[in-house]
Amino acid sequence: MKKGNRKKVRRQGKSKSKRFSARASLIAIGQFARQLKLFDVIKQKVVIVQKTVKYTPMEKLTDAFISILAGAKGLVEINKLIRPDKMLSLAFGRTSCAEQSTISETFNAVTQENVNGMHDSLRQIYQRHSHGYRHDYEQKFQILDVDLSGMPCGKKAELASKGYFANQKNKRGRQIGRVIATRYGEVVTSALYPGQNQLNKALQPLVLAAEGVLSLDEEKRQKILIRTDAGGGSDADINFVLNRGYHILTKAYSAKRAEKVCQSVKTWYADPKVLGREVGWVTEPHPYVKPTSQIGVRSKRKNGTYSYHLLVTSLDAEHLAALFYLPKIYHHLPFPILWLAIESYDLRGGGIETEFKADKQGLGLTSRNKKKFEAQQMLVLLTDLAHNLIVWVNDALAQKRKRFFQLGIFRMVRDVFTISGKVIQDAKGNIIELILNESDPFAYDFQQGIQPFLNGITVNLGKI
Repeated sequence: MKKGNRKKVRRQGKSKSKRFSARASLIAIGQFARQLKLFDVIKQKVVIVQKTVKYTPMEKLTDAFISILAGAKGLVEINKLIRPDKMLSLAFGRTSCAEQSTISETFNAVTQENVNGMHDSLRQIYQRHSHGYRHDYEQKFQILDVDLSGMPCGKKAELASKGYFANQKNKRGRQIGRVIATRYGEVVTSALYPGQNQLNKALQPLVLAAEGVLSLDEEKRQKILIRTDAGGGSDADINFVLNRGYHILTKAYSAKRAEKVCQSVKTWYADPKVLGREVGWVTEPHPYVKPTSQIGVRSKRKNGTYSYHLLVTSLDAEHLAALFYLPKIYHHLPFPILWLAIESYDLRGGGIETEFKADKQGLGLTSRNKKKFEAQQMLVLLTDLAHNLIVWVNDALAQKRKRFFQLGIFRMVRDVFTISGKVIQDAKGNIIELILNESDPFAYDFQQGIQPFLNGITVNLGKI
């Protein structure tokens, strides 16, 4: 090789730089998120009034969002997880990361107007990118699960009060209400409430908010099933849902009502799936504004007496069968609607309850607590955005590699977003290539799945 050529190669070699990242795969997700232009929408709607010293409020919100995707359980972890990894910040359009205390100050500056703007931003983002918004109502029903979940916090936090928090007696906190598009695992809308609130106070505003996000007219509402637990089973809530044109599947709110109505059951059938549980057809149903099928459910207590529940649904057996799979264990039993209704209600555990649990474990939903109520609302909404982004990423990956169908939020954050690797930049500092650690068990499938959806970045495998 001639001397002049050697110098040319040397200069070309210096035009690129290579850096290590413990979350090289999350860098690819950052590029994916930028292509969706998520924060471009938010910038237009959310203007936090705060003095800018080095970073703008929107840049600090972006830093917090990155930390949620990285699995940080609190804003304080930003200094350890995000700030040292400059390539990770660069992937999301940031040149560097703010210090955690200044990010916390930005959240404390959030107003209710900012929260409303964030709700509007998430509505636009959902309408642009979600599967739930593009649901084909002519082909099948949409399923919307509605529920509340406790968010324990300190007693000095605004609107924190004693309420129901699973396995935490006398605990104080707030409640988060959500509507989930169950077929797709997406958060349609959410809201934060005081700790003593129950679903009977939140269901109607949540449903109305979901109507706005999904742009539901009367025709579409007739092809939607609203599913709730007993908290949304009051007469007022059931009649509200039915009057809006939806179908419903819920437990009646009143235990005394349930026991009284269940006295009209002529024959009780043992549930082969749940030991000690029996179901029966209610022959004298409680009246609602529209006809419903009502199924009695009873379970024997230790003292020999029974506890009663009343399932209420406006769907017939044919529509329930089209919506939910009935296990073979029920096929030989009479009255299919009894078993379809009980199985359909039990599947709530794999719907909204699973989504809450996944976000608490994977995204630290209940770990980041702010004293100011508006600040907490903003954190919740950022978590909703992170949840939906992960769902969309998972769907993209699963189109190419089926193993991703089996992964939920927690596994995506813990296993998929933590593939280490090297980041290659061009002379201008732009990320042009990722070299993932080939020994990581998810590296090959991630590389094969994500590459078709990235513009301008090549993803390869190599030894790290």
